[in-house]
Amino acid sequence: MRPAELAANLALFAAFALLGGCETFLPSAGPSADAVNAGASTAGLPYTLVKLTPEVVDAVGERSGGAIAATFGDRRPPPEIRFGVGDVVNVTIFEANAGGLFIPQEAGVRPGNFVTLPNQPIDTAGNISVPYGGALRAAGKTPSEVQSEIVAAIRNRAIDPQAVVALATQNTSLISVLGEVNTPNRFPAQPAGEHLLDAITRAGGIKDQGYDTWVVLERKGTRAAVPFGELVANPANNVWVWPNDTIYVYQQPQTFLAFGASGQQGQFNFGAWRISLAEAVAKAGGLLDVQADPASVYLYRREPREVAKSIGVDVTNQPGPTAPVIYNVNFQDPAGYFLATKMQMRDKDIVFAANAEEVQLNKFVNLLEAAALTADYGTASSMNAKALR
Repeated sequence: MRPAELAANLALFAAFALLGGCETFLPSAGPSADAVNAGASTAGLPYTLVKLTPEVVDAVGERSGGAIAATFGDRRPPPEIRFGVGDVVNVTIFEANAGGLFIPQEAGVRPGNFVTLPNQPIDTAGNISVPYGGALRAAGKTPSEVQSEIVAAIRNRAIDPQAVVALATQNTSLISVLGEVNTPNRFPAQPAGEHLLDAITRAGGIKDQGYDTWVVLERKGTRAAVPFGELVANPANNVWVWPNDTIYVYQQPQTFLAFGASGQQGQFNFGAWRISLAEAVAKAGGLLDVQADPASVYLYRREPREVAKSIGVDVTNQPGPTAPVIYNVNFQDPAGYFLATKMQMRDKDIVFAANAEEVQLNKFVNLLEAAALTADYGTASSMNAKALR
């Protein structure tokens, strides 16, 4: 066999050998559509591929953006405010007639048979002092409970006594609102109760328009965060604020990542409270007409277990509170665009547009041509060398 034929055959053989593994050998911006659809993963992560349908969009949308609502699911109003060490209380004692323990017989006509004790703080032992009643426990109790204790302590010495206990200065049962608000403050909880947005309003409201703002609620060591917009868009997140809650407001743009055959790759800001998958694809420059497979656009996300179960994902072998899910939307189908406008993005989502199969084929053909040119060049060089001898 002539050298030229041998070199050409070797190049062709090498090219065909590469064809079987061209997806792993040829350069690419990410996994092929076949690799994603087959459930392949270089990291070995067991994800689930879910085709985007109206039912899936509705199921995901109904449960999205509810971190605070899910974490603090108790919908009851806050518990009644109880006294704490350091609170200053006001005590007023009434008697039915003059001549009793507190109202002297010679008092005569007066506005009422009562006496108001000087305001006093609840001491470090949690007590207040009542004349003829001694030290009475107040910390951890409601005003009505303290009133009953006072009456029981002086009943045998006063004439049909009654007591009214009021909070003069509230130094416990406070709500703290910190961070990116106009007036960070620590203020008393309202006896009637208030919601998360009410507390933020009492702190002067947020500093900007809110689409880059997050709100963290911490209660008894448990915390959850949502974008500020979710407090408005999803009323379930606007939960009751309880005494001693801490609310932290901070700014952090919501972002998503775009890779593959889109006009641009990289990290993009939402620039709004919420955006749809269609808007995210548009922000990334759309799909490249000569490269992208419009039927193979994917959204990578970790879904809460309950959401994953609602869309048919088997979470039995998924450790932790979330499960990796890849949604596939088909932009070749006109209905895919409508579904993409309803599918809401979440912070740190990943959008990937796979290459069309023809792109990989073109890369392979170019590789063949390069191999053939290399063989021809080698043959020509060999012939020239012989001619010079």
